[in-house]
Amino acid sequence: MILPDALGQKIRSLRVEKGLSQQQLADLMFVTRKTVGNWESGARMPDVATLSRLAKLLGVRSCELLDVLAGPDTPPNIILVDDEAAFLLASLHILSDTLPHAEAFGFQTGQEALDFAAGARIDVAFLDVRLVGESGIELAKKLMELNPRINIIFLTGHSEYMADALRLHCSGYLLKPLTPEKIREEIAHLRYGVRGLDS
Repeated sequence: MILPDALGQKIRSLRVEKGLSQQQLADLMFVTRKTVGNWESGARMPDVATLSRLAKLLGVRSCELLDVLAGPDTPPNIILVDDEAAFLLASLHILSDTLPHAEAFGFQTGQEALDFAAGARIDVAFLDVRLVGESGIELAKKLMELNPRINIIFLTGHSEYMADALRLHCSGYLLKPLTPEKIREEIAHLRYGVRGLDS
């Protein structure tokens, strides 16, 4: 459940703590004062990229604003992308059993995952490095453009792509098959903490 009023209150309180007027914040963000007023009243919500810039100007980590936006009862979203249907289905069952408080979604193509990501917050993405006709590395870059705080964990049968994955500053690189132990190990060391997964 999205809580625009809670997000607006958080933005307002951080702005006041920094000693900024709405106009000063608007000038720093290159928006109008009315836009800042709409954010603070809950009439409009900034997109993820704007939230990231806003957090930086207000001296907080983006996750503080994203957590407010998500709401306290929103379960973490995890996606798994693999073009092998049998592996995808089996891995989704393992993910669901290992992380029962998260929502897990599976996709066989990168485009399906990107379409989903355009309208939903994704906290963790398990991506095969080699997908039919596309690259999991390129998919990761596109997902990171949509959400800079997404945790990417590559799940593959190919170790030779590890250097490319590490250059993206991913959260992990696992060799197939997926097991509960591997999931718990990676979740314990996510690059960006996720409420509901940290325990």
